[in-house]
Amino acid sequence: MTQTDHTTGSPPSLDEHAADGRGRDGSSVLLGLEPQTSLSPENAGQNLSHFADLDSQPCYAPLLGTSTSQVLEISRGSSKKRSPESICYPKLLRENGPSSGQKSRKIVSVEGRVCYGKLLRDLPRGVLRRGQKLYYRHTVPVDAQRLLNRLEIWRSLRTDSLSVALRRLPGVVAQIEMEIERARAVAGMPVDAMLIEPSSYDLAEPLMPIATAPLPAVSAPPVASLTLAEAYRNYIDDPTRAWTANTREAYETSRRLAIAVIGEAVPVASISRAHCRDMLDVLRFLPANAGKLFPKLSPREAADRARLRGDIKVISAANANSLMSNMSGFLNWAVNEELLARNPARGLRLPDPINKRDKRSPFDREQLHSIFNAPLYRGCADGGRGYNKAGSQRPRNARFWVPLIALFTGARLGEICQLDTTDIRAVDGVDCIVVSLRSLNGTTDKQLKTTASDRLIPVHPILIDCGLVHFAEAKRKAGEKKLFDDIETGSTGSRPVAFSKWFTQFLRASGAQRSRTSFHSFRHNFRDELRAARIDHDIALLLGGWTTGSSRTAVHENYGSGYRVDALNEAVRKLSFEQVDVQHLL
Repeated sequence: MTQTDHTTGSPPSLDEHAADGRGRDGSSVLLGLEPQTSLSPENAGQNLSHFADLDSQPCYAPLLGTSTSQVLEISRGSSKKRSPESICYPKLLRENGPSSGQKSRKIVSVEGRVCYGKLLRDLPRGVLRRGQKLYYRHTVPVDAQRLLNRLEIWRSLRTDSLSVALRRLPGVVAQIEMEIERARAVAGMPVDAMLIEPSSYDLAEPLMPIATAPLPAVSAPPVASLTLAEAYRNYIDDPTRAWTANTREAYETSRRLAIAVIGEAVPVASISRAHCRDMLDVLRFLPANAGKLFPKLSPREAADRARLRGDIKVISAANANSLMSNMSGFLNWAVNEELLARNPARGLRLPDPINKRDKRSPFDREQLHSIFNAPLYRGCADGGRGYNKAGSQRPRNARFWVPLIALFTGARLGEICQLDTTDIRAVDGVDCIVVSLRSLNGTTDKQLKTTASDRLIPVHPILIDCGLVHFAEAKRKAGEKKLFDDIETGSTGSRPVAFSKWFTQFLRASGAQRSRTSFHSFRHNFRDELRAARIDHDIALLLGGWTTGSSRTAVHENYGSGYRVDALNEAVRKLSFEQVDVQHLL
């Protein structure tokens, strides 16, 4: 029989039970979950069996943060979408319901499909999980939004445990309500005195004193109030981030720009969407090479001058978006470190008028002819400054080999410049270029763009005929460790950067310079050759070190040892490169 209220004669409401934390039958309520029928000792076994047999009698009870009407709507409208077997009420009743001394065989039978973890997804209203932490989001009432200058208030619950978060949640909500009410009081609006000073409110029925042991004083850890400059420096110096030198330099550039635009003394906790939009607006008109063109102007002043004149070349939308992406990465780190409630730069970017496919083009037939018929390949004065003057010298140095390797392998410039002399060797009887972080002679300067970059590339027959394998053997016998140690590192200390600058000059001197073409265009030529030869898609991606979303990270990719070297060699031999003639190099 259902327990009734002796005053009204009606069953007590759900809210009355939720207030004292007990169910209709006197049992405790877990996460707001309550059975729809009472569980007296007489019918405990019957009811437990009833909940276990979910196929014949599905039941739904409200979770914390849901209303009874929502539950009724679920029971009426979503029964076709959600299988009752996905709700593990038998498990909850078995662990938290009244003890009857009996066990249902049906309950034991569903032990293998317990899904208590699914309840963790049904977080209370306003509670969100960001990374490994739980947060509470509180919507500011309309009348208080102007007073607080915000639409929402976020608070970290400083835990990844749902049970701990639920205990802390009421205190956090009370603190936020107090802040809102105090803002109303300062503005002269009507307020609720209990929300401002809860301890001074006179309760109609005083609470009964409860004897408790004194708790030890616990001091809350001080919240660090870091400036933007301090927080950004901590981010870049974070030892958990294994950045390459180029990546670190890119983030340093973003750091200097953010500090110049937003201000180094601005508290990182106060950075808002307005700050980030202001930075994006500066990037829209920031001149290219602003440091060289306007060395005495700040980025904002340089952008204002470019905006007014209209004839100054500004950075591309892609570069601006890259800088904003770096800034957003820093703000994400600040959120994880609990210095910010959320990332105010999320989603801010400029529309790019150039399609990604059109940013770089392959070299056309005329350009390839100009490149590989330049004096460097036909006969030049010397391999140094006289590379573009006709002569009798035929140097076989890095300037000669790097463009050829790029065309016939599709390798990136950085991958070629860092090759060891032992990275060109026979693998299963096939001469290959090994692109890998591993070194057989102890070098430590290798870097890869992605995990897919680690690969074997069989040497194309044209490269073998040109003498690449013999060149590597000679370098090894001479005791050299790096294949192209003659590439100067330049002012940046990076071989690829220095070679890229030289190659730009070489394109201009040979008459092969065009818009949207650069050294990276060789990689586009290689991809077109793979398409023309109708090479299997997976083999093409493997040879070029490309990755396409989840295809390289899918579970099935972890099985087996990949394609055999002879299969890769067969694919490489099908590439004809009809657009270029290098017979004079053989």
